[in-house]
Amino acid sequence: MNEVLRKLVELSGGFVTRAAATQVVPEWVLERACGSGDLVRVLPQVYVAARLLDSQRGAPDLRQLDPAVAHRAALAWARGTAALSHLSALALWGLRPQNAGEPVHLSAPMNVGPRTRPGVVVHRRSCFLIEAPHVVVRRGLHVTRLEQSIVDSWPMLPSAERRAPVIRAVNDWLTTPERLTEALGTAPKLIGRAEFRTLLARLAGGCRSPLEIWGHEHVFTGPGMPAFRRQVPMRLGPRTVYLDLFAEPERVNIELDGATTHGDPRQREIDLRRDALLATVGVLVVRFAHRRLVHEADDVRRETLAILASRMAA
Repeated sequence: MNEVLRKLVELSGGFVTRAAATQVVPEWVLERACGSGDLVRVLPQVYVAARLLDSQRGAPDLRQLDPAVAHRAALAWARGTAALSHLSALALWGLRPQNAGEPVHLSAPMNVGPRTRPGVVVHRRSCFLIEAPHVVVRRGLHVTRLEQSIVDSWPMLPSAERRAPVIRAVNDWLTTPERLTEALGTAPKLIGRAEFRTLLARLAGGCRSPLEIWGHEHVFTGPGMPAFRRQVPMRLGPRTVYLDLFAEPERVNIELDGATTHGDPRQREIDLRRDALLATVGVLVVRFAHRRLVHEADDVRRETLAILASRMAA
């Protein structure tokens, strides 16, 4: 390949557009690079280094590329008329990696911009602009705003994977249940909308993990259970800790230990020290492991009620 063209492709991250290439080399140089197999056309006017493509997967398109390269190539093809959206936007927001073989998703205004092609899905939106507040710039790329990206992606994910990006976005302080509820209001026909609303209600109520949501729905609500406060901040000397489920009159804190931390000696030591500090201010910590919460929900419920009753009688 021509040395000038090769450097341009490298500087662009592995791809080049015809417009960019012909600014520095004659058009025949680009055509020769394609003819020799050094560059491969993946979209109209967009070429990638052949070494980046998975040659085992049929006709070349963006699905054969690393998502980071595919995202940039798709936006270069769109020439400012579209933004990354849906599952591609989730990847850019750091909430879910784009899996190999998935197409790039773009959103564009009605009757403007590129059309869906192999490896690229273009979603048309009315009253959509490639500017704030519809679009933001993240890592130098145009992407739909976080809340819209999460709502758009919800029905595209398998049921078992839908909750994770939502929970992570809230836990990482990227957004709030209230902002997501507002975005959900713009999609009245969204598949799985009722489940999404329920999840947002749980997050707004203080649940911060799938295990806490399970506990809320199957164990720690209903007859006899107090109105637990969730994620309650409590000052312990110079530090602040957060209590999973706090029954304030009984001074009982229920902690839900996830499966990933079970058996970790370092985490166990941290938990024991924390529990001891809480005991100095009169808070009894009761821990339930993931296995018991999921498989012994009735027993956990009975034990919790008995503990609360004994604290009130003391």
